[in-house]
Amino acid sequence: MKKIAFVFPGQGSQAVGMGKELAEKHSEVMDYFKRADEKLNTQLSKLIFEGPKEELTITYNTQPALLTTSIAILEYFQKSGIKADFVAGHSLGEYTALVAAGTFTFEEGVYAVRKRGEFMERAVPNGEGSMAAVLGLDRAPLSNVTSEISDAGFPVSLANLNCPGQIVISGSKKGVELAAVKAKEAGAKRVLPLDVSGPFHSVLMKPAAVQLREVLDEIEMRDARIPIVVNVSAEPISSASVIKDKLIEQLYSPVQWEDSVRKMIDLGVDTFIEVGSGKVLSGLIKKIDKTVSTYSVSDEESAQAVIDALKEERL
Repeated sequence: MKKIAFVFPGQGSQAVGMGKELAEKHSEVMDYFKRADEKLNTQLSKLIFEGPKEELTITYNTQPALLTTSIAILEYFQKSGIKADFVAGHSLGEYTALVAAGTFTFEEGVYAVRKRGEFMERAVPNGEGSMAAVLGLDRAPLSNVTSEISDAGFPVSLANLNCPGQIVISGSKKGVELAAVKAKEAGAKRVLPLDVSGPFHSVLMKPAAVQLREVLDEIEMRDARIPIVVNVSAEPISSASVIKDKLIEQLYSPVQWEDSVRKMIDLGVDTFIEVGSGKVLSGLIKKIDKTVSTYSVSDEESAQAVIDALKEERL
């Protein structure tokens, strides 16, 4: 019997029009977009379906937009009867995974990530922090580079350990610039600046983490019905209290995505289904382990293709 993990994308996967076709054809899908509008007292669904793109990519809009889209698509997909043995999400996607696992209600999840996005936007003045993708350098030498730069007074650290040869660094603008130069000297093939509004998953996000704890303390989180492999430790967790602590840490700690995927494979997962906009995580998972099956569900056609493929594999 196959072991399945549902995985949920984070910022960067958003696209104007995501989920629109499915929502227009299925009322149970559209209902999630309406519930998000009501909870946030805003026309989030209009922004998701029609844009403009510039407004959708603002962090405090992107986060609830992606969570809403993924959960709405999941609602449709789960009618197939396909269930997950584990869930995980990349950064913001971890909150989507927690809604899927029952730790948050949908409304609690949408509210939490809206506030999370606001806190992240405000934590560092615009232009003072940045992020960059480092390609072709292992984590150990890159960690040495960031430690050296940070020790010199320019905070920078590993932020997203996505897959072999792809690591994102984050921190002060000067710290990222200096680390980029040193990384190339250490053997990195390329360093690509990212178009983001802040230094996410770095120590500079600690003020946002303090505010986020206050919001999460207001929510009565429940133990996860499906184990969630969390970003901070790459370990499966079900306890609500532990999950809360990990969500706080996640804001200023690296996303251990490669290790999370490897942990799920070690636990027997052989099939990963990415639910939501885009195929970023499916691509990363294939770079981590080519032997596992990866699928992406973003609309009716892709959902049916996955259902058919899994039925065939199980015959």
